[in-house]
Amino acid sequence: MHLNHTIVDSRDREVLASFLGELLGLPPPRSVGPFAIVQIDADLTFDFMDAEGEVRPQHYAFLVTEAEFDEIFSRIRARGLAFRADPQRSEPGRINTWDDGRGVYFDDKFTAPVVQGRCEVTCVPFRFDRELSPGDEK
Repeated sequence: MHLNHTIVDSRDREVLASFLGELLGLPPPRSVGPFAIVQIDADLTFDFMDAEGEVRPQHYAFLVTEAEFDEIFSRIRARGLAFRADPQRSEPGRINTWDDGRGVYFDDKFTAPVVQGRCEVTCVPFRFDRELSPGDEK
C-alpha cells in the first residue's frame, strides 16, 4: 500500500505549489481543475487547493538523500528562509542531527507559512523508539 495523493489547503495554491516544488527541486506544478499538483515522486502528489476559511496547521516530512538535503538546504539558505532544528522553534538557525542523520524545519517568506510552516526535510526516517533529547520533549 502507498499513499497516492494528499490535498493541501492553502491561501494561494499556485504560489505555494511553485514554492514547494522549486525548493525541493521538483518539476513545476501542473493545474488540474481546482488543484496545483506537485509530483513528489512516482507514486505521490501534493494537490494544493485554495481553501475558504481557516487553513489548518499540517506537517509534512520529506525523506531525502544526503545529496538532496544539501541541495534543498542550500535553496533554503539562498532564499533567506527561516529554518530551525526542531518543531518547537526553540533552535532557530540550526539543523538537527537526530538518529545519525540531518534534518531541518523551514518556513516560507509569505504572510502565512507554507502549510503552516511545518515542513521538514530529513535524511533518516524518524524513529519512535529512540531516546528523546531534552529539546524533543517540549
